[in-house]
Amino acid sequence: MYFADRADAGRQLAARLGHLQGRDVIVLGLPRGGVPVAAEVAEALGAPLDICLVRKLGVPGRPELAMGAIGEGGVRVVNERIVGDAGVAERDLAAAEERERAVMAERARTYRGSRRPVPLEGRTVVVVDDGLATGATALAACRVVRAGGAARIVLAVPVAPHGWADRLGGEADETVAVHAPEGFYAVGQFYREFEQTPDAEVVERLDRSRAARAAVVRHTAVRIPAGGPVLPGDLAVPDGAAGLVLFAHGSGSGRHSPRNRAVAAALNGAGLATLLFDLLTEAEATDRSRVFDTPLLAERLGHAAVWTAGWSGTEGLPRGYFGASTGAAAALWAAAEPGDDVAAVVSRGGRPDLAGDRLAGVRAPTLLVVGGSDDLVLDLNRRAGELLRCEHRLEVVPGAGHLFEEPGALEEVAALATDWFAAHFAAAVAGRDQ
Repeated sequence: MYFADRADAGRQLAARLGHLQGRDVIVLGLPRGGVPVAAEVAEALGAPLDICLVRKLGVPGRPELAMGAIGEGGVRVVNERIVGDAGVAERDLAAAEERERAVMAERARTYRGSRRPVPLEGRTVVVVDDGLATGATALAACRVVRAGGAARIVLAVPVAPHGWADRLGGEADETVAVHAPEGFYAVGQFYREFEQTPDAEVVERLDRSRAARAAVVRHTAVRIPAGGPVLPGDLAVPDGAAGLVLFAHGSGSGRHSPRNRAVAAALNGAGLATLLFDLLTEAEATDRSRVFDTPLLAERLGHAAVWTAGWSGTEGLPRGYFGASTGAAAALWAAAEPGDDVAAVVSRGGRPDLAGDRLAGVRAPTLLVVGGSDDLVLDLNRRAGELLRCEHRLEVVPGAGHLFEEPGALEEVAALATDWFAAHFAAAVAGRDQ
């Protein structure tokens, strides 16, 4: 007997993972039993906690014996030896997979709700379970994480059979176990308490972790020198910010735009700093020729970017541009400037066509988000996508109009932007460290 319960196992496992402290780490627990263990590891490392959804494929009549496993993204692992020894027919294997994929989809809705998975791209991911027996589930989890773009995978369990790492075929970059005994029959034999973890506990652990990591955001009213005029802005910097997003608003709008402020709040909640500022002075805002002067607006955005690079709290942070409507053209124009090292661009209901020939010069990964009912702008964005030479993607929010006023539409924009910036900021930081 090694562990009192899963929480005890998690604390003992966390003690073996201290070398990951301070790195850009995500901890993923395998539901259900792996989540209480992973929660202790995430707390000790000060890292976000999420889940990695995989399902064991049990041998018919012997569900405790894994003949394989499946995971999100179509991942499938089959232990041919066990399938052969147990005489499992192909139709029975297919039926088990169909059944478990339905369960996995339901679990995703239960555990995540409308939240998206934490972005893994370019990060170190610690995959945690309450123990390892055949290794099929862990193998599937590693493949799911690798497909998600993880830079490094650490598979960590409290207990596993002797020589367990050899079963993984190099799928994990690092393996950690507190105990790896010779006499191994089942994971539960090494726990004093090993009752099944209820769904409610999984959800509670995830919610508690998110609440504990809710960032303290410092809001500062700033004035930005922009090559002549001084422009007012609102700078919000969460503790430990992972990047900075500068907003370029559309015509007739400014730093008080309720839609941009809603997206900025979501970014702040995800640990990203934001700058909302007026691209024009009050007098200039009444001049229609200035409102649609894309080169001028892009120049002002560039001045703001330079200013933030020297501001205490945002210096050194990877930077992104979020452009709305005509402001998207200014963001793309600025991103095409020689020497602009912006890490990512997001356009909301944007007019990228107003950036013209500059589109071909954009180097930053660009996400174009358009409402499904915004036919004209959707067509313009499809055409713009053909001109972009950088990494780019078009996301259509079903049923949304130009202003994304429909229920849940703006929340979808915020979630898409958060994922895009978080992933590409992490990649930018990883590139600097190489």
